[in-house]
Amino acid sequence: MSIFVSIASYCDPVLGFTLARARATASAPRQLHFGVVDQSSAAAAPPSAAELQPCRLSHVRIEPVYARGPCWARALAMSLYEGEDWFLQIDSHMDFDPGWDERLVAQARALLPGRRGVVLSSYPNPFVFDQGQPARRPATDKVLAHVVKPGGHFEPEHPVLGFEAHPVHVDQPVPGFHVGAGCLFAPGRFVEAFPYDPWFYFHGEEQGIAIRLFTHGWDIFHMPGLPLYHLYNNAEAGGPPRPMHWDAAHEAQRQRSWWSLEQRSRARLTALVDGSALGVFGLGGVRTMADYAAFSGIDYRARVLAPQAFRPLLPQPQPA
Repeated sequence: MSIFVSIASYCDPVLGFTLARARATASAPRQLHFGVVDQSSAAAAPPSAAELQPCRLSHVRIEPVYARGPCWARALAMSLYEGEDWFLQIDSHMDFDPGWDERLVAQARALLPGRRGVVLSSYPNPFVFDQGQPARRPATDKVLAHVVKPGGHFEPEHPVLGFEAHPVHVDQPVPGFHVGAGCLFAPGRFVEAFPYDPWFYFHGEEQGIAIRLFTHGWDIFHMPGLPLYHLYNNAEAGGPPRPMHWDAAHEAQRQRSWWSLEQRSRARLTALVDGSALGVFGLGGVRTMADYAAFSGIDYRARVLAPQAFRPLLPQPQPA
């Protein structure tokens, strides 16, 4: 049940908390291998491999001035994978339920028979820091399923869309047509099947992953009772301030602006959905983009959204 935990962190003061909590709440910490790309200054204290034992830690530090966005860092973190049974990609500001590792593996194993591959993913329920202690603020204890944000539409210049998680009050897994890049769990072979595309920046990243998965014949699910929680960067978070890659003070130190990387990312998504030859980063041949449009209501070729894109899919039927 070995699990590779991929974390791309950007000047994040909560990184140490995330690693410690993942270790402390895991049923089998000896089976965890953390792969951390830590984009922080040399003055910041690195994660302690000794404190994380019996977990393994592979740690790469990069000065923030040389960082090129979340997807680039996630591609580097994925390269630290060493053949573990399972792959978990998370953000660097997360909390965990006890036994989170066993629960993710059990849910994925239950869904795998008869399928090419499965990915469990969602935008997790939030947690905050209340007087310095983590406190959960769940929207539901059931399923959080992704849909296009109300009022969403395609812009003429690019196919990037906004998504959000809607509560679905069921105890069964719900099929999905979108993923959350900060909470993605899959069999370890996901790493070789879907190498992370470093030419994405931030927006459009999750759309690219979702359609690559779908067209290669893999299935996305939102699981009930997801045992991970996310510290969202808002006024209610209560934690230490967390800078973003595109903050003006950080931008002033770089030769390449975040906006130029964002424009390249939009062009990359356009090329992907239009079927351009992108090698290992391109579409699969098991299902078509027309199949994805019928499944999700998102027609990238026609740049049209059907009503079903704005509502969760039906729960996965349980075997008799």
